[in-house]
Amino acid sequence: MKADPRAALATLTASLERHLEASASRRGENDPTVVAAYQSVADAFDLYDDALLEAYGEVTPLEIYSGEGDEGDDEDEDEDDDEVDEVDEVDEVDEVLDDHGDEEGDSSVYLGLDDSDYDEEPSRTKS
Repeated sequence: MKADPRAALATLTASLERHLEASASRRGENDPTVVAAYQSVADAFDLYDDALLEAYGEVTPLEIYSGEGDEGDDEDEDEDDDEVDEVDEVDEVDEVLDDHGDEEGDSSVYLGLDDSDYDEEPSRTKS
């Protein structure tokens, strides 16, 4: 049986409204009404995402946050690998930019202009 994405979206929207109301009237850090509304949003989102996939082959760009101990999520590890790859690419570009011969034939690091490399303006004194 195909799930109707429109009906699932309506359920998700209603659960988000209930979560907002519960959050606005929350009575403490672990208010059971807010916790229940949170779970309702998560469940409704899963149903909507599944219905969207089944009906149209599409998904949302969202994920359900399940807490700090979300160790079973391999996607986080993949993202970390991507960050390392990006850093490696930047390092490679830096190496290419730094890999050039020095005009004077030495391989020292450029530290700026020496006094002999530029002309000083004559000092201006008021008379």
